[in-house]
Amino acid sequence: MEILGVDIGGTGIKGAPVDTSSGVLLAPRYRIPTPEGAKPRPMAEVVTLIAKKFSWQGPIGVGFPAVVRAGVVRSAANIHKKWLGVPINDLISEVSGCATYVLNDADAAGLAEMVFGAGQGRQGVVLVVTIGTGLGTAIFTDGHLLPNTEFGHIEIRCVEAEKRASDLARKLEKLSWKKWAGRLDEYLHTLESLLWPDVIILGGGVVKNHDRFIPLLTVEAEVLPAKYLNEAGIVGAALAARQWIKKKSPVG
Repeated sequence: MEILGVDIGGTGIKGAPVDTSSGVLLAPRYRIPTPEGAKPRPMAEVVTLIAKKFSWQGPIGVGFPAVVRAGVVRSAANIHKKWLGVPINDLISEVSGCATYVLNDADAAGLAEMVFGAGQGRQGVVLVVTIGTGLGTAIFTDGHLLPNTEFGHIEIRCVEAEKRASDLARKLEKLSWKKWAGRLDEYLHTLESLLWPDVIILGGGVVKNHDRFIPLLTVEAEVLPAKYLNEAGIVGAALAARQWIKKKSPVG
């Protein structure tokens, strides 16, 4: 099945058609800057522009940087507060004219890694941490997702973790790889003491430099670099939409 996957981020919204049987992008991803203010209607219109770029009329899967429960946005840490309570599936479907399924962006990235990436075939507890503007988390037990975990917002040293250990924090504070790895390690140790994962998969664009910081981490769990990096959200959103479509389809 071919589904348009879209990954909504703090600075950019990107998408591409995905072959959900292989996890392969069927065209180069197309990116549009996130509209200033990150308000509902303008962001939905950007998703529509991405669909038009690919002359897309089929289903769309969207990874979104917030808690999405039963199709409704329930948090707004890094987006406009006007998103709170918005039925996002309905909004994007209305604007784009395409059936749309939306889930948390880190959950989408985690799904891609579990189905086709570093977590493929892994049992037990797998923690996926996406490192970018913030810190996203996804937890899987024997391949099953616990949706909408928001452990990037736990406090460490009286500060939200993502404000200390995200890739954005590394860049803004001009931290060395060693110093930043120490902050990331402290964060991962905190999660490990709460969740006891067997495997931790680290994702996001920064992971292309994984050899500069993963060897410095001291957590007990096995730590792996993600396979998909910046494409994870696109692939995972498409996979989630495929699952949604199958649940909606009548049996037989």
